[in-house]
Amino acid sequence: MKNLAFLFTICIMTFGSCSNTNEQNTRYEMPEMNNPDDDTDTTDTDTTTFKIFALGDSYTIGESVCESCRFPMQLKDSLSNSFNEFEFSLDIIAQTGWTTTNLINAINTENPSSDYDLVTLLIGVNNQYQHKPFELYQNEFPVLIHKAIEFAKDDKDKIIVVSIPDYAYTPFGQSRPNPETISTELDQYNAFAQSYCEERGITFVNITDITRLGLEQTELVASDGLHPSALAYSKFVERLLPIAVEKLQ
Repeated sequence: MKNLAFLFTICIMTFGSCSNTNEQNTRYEMPEMNNPDDDTDTTDTDTTTFKIFALGDSYTIGESVCESCRFPMQLKDSLSNSFNEFEFSLDIIAQTGWTTTNLINAINTENPSSDYDLVTLLIGVNNQYQHKPFELYQNEFPVLIHKAIEFAKDDKDKIIVVSIPDYAYTPFGQSRPNPETISTELDQYNAFAQSYCEERGITFVNITDITRLGLEQTELVASDGLHPSALAYSKFVERLLPIAVEKLQ
């Protein structure tokens, strides 16, 4: 009897010990099952950010359209869709009514950095509208080009110059004494800018023809009867986007 009792006790102790061992193994293995090997480094949050800089006047700041409707913002959003693995930032120096002189003065005051990946420049309509001497534009447009290149890490291939829209093809323009003169004078401004850029290998994009559809396609004109609408700016971006993508690749 004593031997049987002893054997029985040994069996109970052995079963209990095996049960505890299995239980311990289960608790130890669960974390390994819930945390499989993963090569992803969750501490690495570095993301490449492309910096865009837009210089200009009312056509750049987007007079009479929403903030997300102006062409620099539409371009930024379109680039974000094209490069969805990168981030994009946008800085703007522009104001309604600015001439080339006003823009130069504002740049000198702001003193921007020189690390932008893409710079756009659209300026000159107020030189024409305010009847400034054309020679002023001839002298100051090159200054602005030089500054734009500086802001783009001294790389002229990162610059896009946008032609001046033609406000003669708007209700406001048609109310002026000589709408035809507006178009003729703006052609002179755009011809000078295009020639200057092409001679130096700087990208010049013509969008003026889009704005000259404003009388027959009234949806291209903003509610103020003067500036481009969000739709018109989207058409600008259709031309700018493939060029900008190429410059950032």
